[in-house]
Amino acid sequence: MVAPPRLNRLTVAEAADRYLASVRVETVRGVLSPATARSYDRDVRELARLLGHERVLDDVTGDDVDDALVRYQASPDGRFTDPARKAGPGRSTATVNRFRQSATRFFSHAAKECWVQADPMQWAAPPAKVRGGLRVARTALSSSAAQALLATATGAPGPGSAPARTDQDLALRDRLVVALLLVLGPRVSELARADVEDFTREPGHTRWRVVGKGGSTRTLALSPPLAAALEDYLTTLRPRLAARRPDDPDAQRALLLTWRGRRADPQTIRGLLARAVGRMPAEYRRPATPHALRHTTATLLVAEGWDVKVVAELLGHASIATTGVYLDRIEGELAAAIRSHPLSDALGA
Repeated sequence: MVAPPRLNRLTVAEAADRYLASVRVETVRGVLSPATARSYDRDVRELARLLGHERVLDDVTGDDVDDALVRYQASPDGRFTDPARKAGPGRSTATVNRFRQSATRFFSHAAKECWVQADPMQWAAPPAKVRGGLRVARTALSSSAAQALLATATGAPGPGSAPARTDQDLALRDRLVVALLLVLGPRVSELARADVEDFTREPGHTRWRVVGKGGSTRTLALSPPLAAALEDYLTTLRPRLAARRPDDPDAQRALLLTWRGRRADPQTIRGLLARAVGRMPAEYRRPATPHALRHTTATLLVAEGWDVKVVAELLGHASIATTGVYLDRIEGELAAAIRSHPLSDALGA
């Protein structure tokens, strides 16, 4: 008979350090993205502070976890320095639930490593529901607005739009980015991480090997117009940008480069999208993020009759339930349902 494993009574600080070391290993192996690893690091260090660094981890109870979550929610959110960007004090329910997910992963690892006899998260209060849905800036564009954005990115700005930048000629890059976001719906981190060698370019057939969350990969075929936009950028603009940092190996690999020749990061992509939105015709213009274009891809494809399973594969979702969250209300669907209601003409009769 095998003896049960012995409990290792670590302090909260020791357990956090060991867990974050394993997170770094998973990041190096490609199981976790750098952005996810940074989120875990930030959340677990804050959790350790709230629970008490010198406290024995096995002594933490479900009530202690609840107390830490309440204190975390009541503390100011450092991301919002402008009070106008936030409705009230403290952190949002969505932020607290994200923090809770980091804590759940930490204690699950602790139970597996025998740092605790039982996972205290099973006695913690259930997570609160997020109400109110996504912010407008993160929801899907209508079909007409998406077409206007794509037209703006590929041609001249519409009437009443903001002028394009004259100091930096990056139109070919920006056109490619907007087209990829709208047509293929990648995560902004996936686009920023993309290398030139991830694209297989053959006559009449171009494919992108996308490295997604947790190191998962999927291969997406580019339509002929999208492949042409990629070829224009790679043969015309990118060589000039890459020549500005010939000794930077990361820049030589990267697909998207800044004006100074560095790899474009997610913030750079968000900035160029904001400038593209600013050049849209005024009647379609509203704040939009790369995540909103991901919602747009999913919503428009389902509206055209695509199978949700195919859309999930395109977006890199492991479950179609996740894809369902991305499907915003299809423009005109509710109005069409009301018009076709069997009692809609009863009043006139």
